[in-house]
Amino acid sequence: MAKMTVQDLELKDKKVLVRVDFNVPLKDGQITDDTRIKAALPTIQYVIDHGGKAILFSHLGRVKTEEDKEGKSLAPVATRLSELLGKDVTFVDQTRGEKLEAAINDLKDGDVLLFENTRFEDIDGKKESKNDPELGKYWASLGDVFVNDAFGTAHRAHASNVGIASTGIPTAAGFVMEKEINFVGGVVEHPEHPMVAILGGAKVSDKIGVIENLIDTADKILIGGGMTYTFYKALGYEVGMSICELDKVDLAKSLLEKANGKIILPIDTVCADDFSNDAHIEIHEHNIPANLEGLDIGPKTVKLFTEELQGAKTVIWNGPMGVFELSKFAEGTIGVCKAIAELKDATTIIGGGDSAAAAEQLGFADKFTHISTGGGASLELLEGKTLPGLAAINDK
Repeated sequence: MAKMTVQDLELKDKKVLVRVDFNVPLKDGQITDDTRIKAALPTIQYVIDHGGKAILFSHLGRVKTEEDKEGKSLAPVATRLSELLGKDVTFVDQTRGEKLEAAINDLKDGDVLLFENTRFEDIDGKKESKNDPELGKYWASLGDVFVNDAFGTAHRAHASNVGIASTGIPTAAGFVMEKEINFVGGVVEHPEHPMVAILGGAKVSDKIGVIENLIDTADKILIGGGMTYTFYKALGYEVGMSICELDKVDLAKSLLEKANGKIILPIDTVCADDFSNDAHIEIHEHNIPANLEGLDIGPKTVKLFTEELQGAKTVIWNGPMGVFELSKFAEGTIGVCKAIAELKDATTIIGGGDSAAAAEQLGFADKFTHISTGGGASLELLEGKTLPGLAAINDK
């Protein structure tokens, strides 16, 4: 997957369009987590340092009506970005028009401009998210080259990524995108063995494609979270009130057969009579009583998974082992997270989403080789799918 990167482009005196991922959480107009802004800094700084005029744009939330625009402006992001860069960032509260064009034409080499939320274009016929060709063509006309650094939207064909690139403008990956290609894409294409995949989350249906794609690639696939109980059902175990996709039981059976021993399931479960920290809990091996539901992997499973991870050279983790938001059912996720973090000489990757949030929340984030910035995009990449946003980047 050899793609052009920002380092392959001539940037001096160029108007450089940069699709970033500034889809940050806001509360009362204040940014509550600036991780995604910080992630984009190396690409932006590279453009500045090499004499380019950085023209940034991003989506923020979902916008379908005029009312949805409330609290979705990128203005607070421009303020925070200015602080992080240590220089003024011009903010234009429009997505197109003379005001935006004039501001871009006034830029000097090394200047930075951020224009308004691309999803504001969705109010009139979903022009952004439905990849309106005229909108993509218009945005492309604002620059000389295009850098896509928004991996979180790479699995979507939007006007702000595929639409711009399809005009023929020179298109390259930013540093965030490049890292995702190398790490998450590398797991699928050429992992170092032994490779272990740890998959959690509620539903088998969410991870079918990943399991099927990794059966041939991974040496072991450790299963946790709610989807455990669909596999349990496939093996004839009782699952009590646990989440279970009855329509996927036959699929789970076929996956177990196809995996030929590679899939390793929990051997004990933390069960409860209520979905709360006040619940009465019991630990059961395999069969779960009718009045209880499984909400976390048990201590024997944590020990088993820790042992299975030993010696691994590549580990990909996607999905928590239980309801980690509730402290009573977080021990399984904590245990697995700790086991991965303590591995020596291994490339360890978190595939975004809840598992990334868990690692951050539990204080292990800096112990991993790579944490993906895009849950949905990383999942599709692990499934072996072609991501439109990546496919649109020029090959080397």
